[in-house]
Amino acid sequence: MYPVYVYGSSVLRKVSENITKDYPNLEKLIDDMYISMYASEGVGLAAPQIGKSIRLFVIDASAFDEDYPEAADFKKTFINAEIYERFGEEELFEEGCLSVPNIRENISRHTKIKMRYMDENFVEHDQEFSGICARVIQHEYDHIEGQLFIDHLSQLRKRLIKSKLLKIAKGDFKTSYPVKLVK
Repeated sequence: MYPVYVYGSSVLRKVSENITKDYPNLEKLIDDMYISMYASEGVGLAAPQIGKSIRLFVIDASAFDEDYPEAADFKKTFINAEIYERFGEEELFEEGCLSVPNIRENISRHTKIKMRYMDENFVEHDQEFSGICARVIQHEYDHIEGQLFIDHLSQLRKRLIKSKLLKIAKGDFKTSYPVKLVK
């Protein structure tokens, strides 16, 4: 299981690099990312969150299936993803992040996206996603673009949570999962 890098870690602010199918131990890395995500009770995990600046993230949105039937069995691996269109209405939804522990905020995101990506077998896909699945993808996609969900907040809201963020950056917080803080 990988520790999750938290707010203040520079890897979370880097735009990630594409990878090829001969990336070292890729199959094991993907398996370990799912293990780490489940152990941390997350619905998604991006490679930068485990200290790797590569364009890879995993999602299992089935935790939302009671309220969002489209999330049932929505388990996917995304490699070298590119969202090329965001459309539909924008909706608010309370998001949290393993890399920003103990902070949850209402974030506005588009309800539909179109994207290209490779799956774990390096099969290329060009797909449209909607609803909660589109939201979770956008959240994880932000990570490979060097962004966090808190970047979508208003300046006022960012000021209101600034002290909490500074505590996270100093390691002054508790989680039920292993974390790592690296400047």
